[in-house]
Amino acid sequence: MTLAVQLRDALRRQIEEGALLPGTRVPSSRQLAADLGVSRSVVVEAYEQLGAEGYLLSQRGSGTSVAATARTEVGSALTPEDPAPARALRDLRTGGSDVSAFPRQEWIRCVSSVVSAAGQRELGYAPPSGLPVARHTLAGYLGRVRGVRTRPEHLMITSGFAQGLALLCRVLRDRGHDTLGVEDPGHPGEWKFIADAGLRPVGIPVDRRGIRVDALARSGVRAVLTTPTSQFPTGVALDPERRAELVDWARSVDGYIVEDDFDAAFAGPSQRMPALQSLAPDRVIYAGSASKVLAPALRLGWLATPTELTAPIERLRAGWDLGCSGLEQLAFARLVDTGAFDRHLRRLRAEFQKRRQTVRQHISRHLPGVTLLGGDSGLQAYLVLPRRCAEEEMVQAARRRSVLVRGGRFYALRDDDRPPALVVGYAGVRGAELGRGLAGIAAAYRDVIG
Repeated sequence: MTLAVQLRDALRRQIEEGALLPGTRVPSSRQLAADLGVSRSVVVEAYEQLGAEGYLLSQRGSGTSVAATARTEVGSALTPEDPAPARALRDLRTGGSDVSAFPRQEWIRCVSSVVSAAGQRELGYAPPSGLPVARHTLAGYLGRVRGVRTRPEHLMITSGFAQGLALLCRVLRDRGHDTLGVEDPGHPGEWKFIADAGLRPVGIPVDRRGIRVDALARSGVRAVLTTPTSQFPTGVALDPERRAELVDWARSVDGYIVEDDFDAAFAGPSQRMPALQSLAPDRVIYAGSASKVLAPALRLGWLATPTELTAPIERLRAGWDLGCSGLEQLAFARLVDTGAFDRHLRRLRAEFQKRRQTVRQHISRHLPGVTLLGGDSGLQAYLVLPRRCAEEEMVQAARRRSVLVRGGRFYALRDDDRPPALVVGYAGVRGAELGRGLAGIAAAYRDVIG
């Protein structure tokens, strides 16, 4: 990792954690370079990257300061929410979800029904692993729609995916693991979270068939976190041959696969395969949440664990908190039981497939030479740019066109010679706003390639 990248990450972290507030002046590149004992070019590069990402604002005669649009509140330990920026910027960064589609009336009816029927048991403390009736409903639902092979007693309801990952990291450490394989490109927030939890994330390359199992086998890790249905951020699906190879790898090293099924609900017809867990319930830990399909505010997630890991995870959870809200667990179970959840997902799936089709058509018409990876699924689009198109220059050009977007290297763990790319998140933007954002990217592309 270069000095410029280290400095960029350190400054970004200070901004996100609120240590540097919007409007705060930062030292000049010359002064900061002298203070740190590095070349001024290192600071200039870090400042330019943060400016392109919307964290810093440079104005002639006024110096550089933290942008008013910079994110200063962390919405999740893994996927910080980017608030809608001011000044008519179109935010096409990843991490958002379409909370405007939350089924408010159905949820109110479910909550009302649950509260009306609640007795002493329902209003008391829920078991740390979740209410039995909610776990029973969820186990049945995951079996029906994802092919997950589990029993309610091996299913834990967590406070979102973040808590589930934290529990898994701790249990893996207790079982002798000191590393965890992660997809590269992948989720930078998860890498930091894993490192903070005491495991070293080891990047495993991804190609158009999904995670490279041959590279995984050479890495020496014995556990891996993967998104097989729709890889984040490329959107590619792990093909059937690789799925089998991945399970064989886990058995050969006596290890585990953590399957993050975060957006399987939006998988198109070409990518609708059963969960990887269905192939090896003894080796795959299945994880999901309601954050992308309902709303992050619910803080509802789940883990389906191999039998040998259930008790250690339950003991650890019992020492952490008193479980999730029992009433929200019951409301969610009722949403599933009444069919309202299925209806909501069908509407949401159709909407996101429409948005992806909009992206696909726009690329075909207005971005010659650009390739869209993945199939017809996902919450973001990974656009591979021509080699002559400088990635960071594209990000900055889009910013000048009032569009916030991130380059592919933002999601890279290894510093290698991968093609330039843009990752366009469309989960949090609708209709005309998405169209205007894509038009801004097309204009920026023309600016860069001439």
